[in-house]
Amino acid sequence: MRPPAAEPPDTALLAKAAQIDAQLAALYPQTPVPLDHVDPFTLLLAVLLSAQTTDKKVNEVTPALFAAAPDPAAMVALGEAQILEYIRAIGLAPTKARNIARLSALLLERHGGRVPEDMGALEALPGVGHKTASVVVAQAFGVPSFPVDTHIHRLCWRWGLADGSSVERTEAACKALFPVERWNDLHLQIIFFGREHCPAQRHDWAACPICAWAGVDERRVAEQGQGVHPTRSPKRRPRA
Repeated sequence: MRPPAAEPPDTALLAKAAQIDAQLAALYPQTPVPLDHVDPFTLLLAVLLSAQTTDKKVNEVTPALFAAAPDPAAMVALGEAQILEYIRAIGLAPTKARNIARLSALLLERHGGRVPEDMGALEALPGVGHKTASVVVAQAFGVPSFPVDTHIHRLCWRWGLADGSSVERTEAACKALFPVERWNDLHLQIIFFGREHCPAQRHDWAACPICAWAGVDERRVAEQGQGVHPTRSPKRRPRA
């Protein structure tokens, strides 16, 4: 599902976004993908596996899995039961094993064993939602995209760049505020910043390099009053 169109941002908001952009670029001049992979296929699987699981845990289980089955044909031959044995330590492992086996078969059947660059074709694969497809087209193929995870959703709400009502609206707001040539790097830079400086709980707004000047005071008060971030479990509309 494509994100809804955002309202054209005003001049002040564009200026704030530009300052945030410059600060993040200075803090994180290098933006490596935090999930270990060697090609589009292994990136696709790593991103799929990362749902409700840390990147660190994914990186612990994927080397053995990818050594045993480095491509769709080998993954189909490995089979769902063996895939599950390799990934059992991560969250939702049975469902993810089933999806990996099915999408590997579909890559062979529909795409000649290659990961497609098209968002629609990716989202048609089992277990591949909009965010996963966005990460793959951005990081594997260089297609401008702005995948929104919990860090981006949280920080854009704190900074007043989005209203926090859904990840679709946050994605649309980011695309309206930031230059298209910055989307792929900014996606990662905001994630790095969230992990290092802007956690979901017990966040010190005054000590945060960006929240200290860009944070919206009413949202700080709302967050501290609830004890947790109001949008830390972002709502995403069901897939069409």
